[in-house]
Amino acid sequence: MSTEPSPRPLSAFPVRMTHLTRWSDNDMYGHLNNAKYYELFDTTINTWIAEHTGGDFAHKAVIGVVAESACRFHSELSFPGYVTVGLRVQRLGNSSVVYEIGIFDGERPDPTLTAAATGRWVHVYIDRTAKSTVPIPEDLRGPLGELEAQSQA
Repeated sequence: MSTEPSPRPLSAFPVRMTHLTRWSDNDMYGHLNNAKYYELFDTTINTWIAEHTGGDFAHKAVIGVVAESACRFHSELSFPGYVTVGLRVQRLGNSSVVYEIGIFDGERPDPTLTAAATGRWVHVYIDRTAKSTVPIPEDLRGPLGELEAQSQA
């Protein structure tokens, strides 16, 4: 008997972004290459951060670095088509945030559809120059707190 949690439905993810798959996303087996899932995770998270903080990542004194990432695959996706990426905050700490990401088949999948892949992404915030851990900047902490509350609802 498996102790792994079942993938969440789309309705569990308050943030949703749609991406178009590309021919070059497929691997030799005819489905999306595993590295593409990580690109979708990274793009979705950083797009959401940019929308909520102005997105000037190149000049910020405090940056989020990936301390951990993981992906569990539940079913295949492939080109051509759309995928919807769902984002939620699993845990908001002082200097880190844990995201859960779901990738769903389709541009507007049914809210009860379960994820084709589930990801975990941990950002730790550091001072760009000193390379030491610092608290999450206030301009991001507010939106992250709101997303965490929406994720728990």
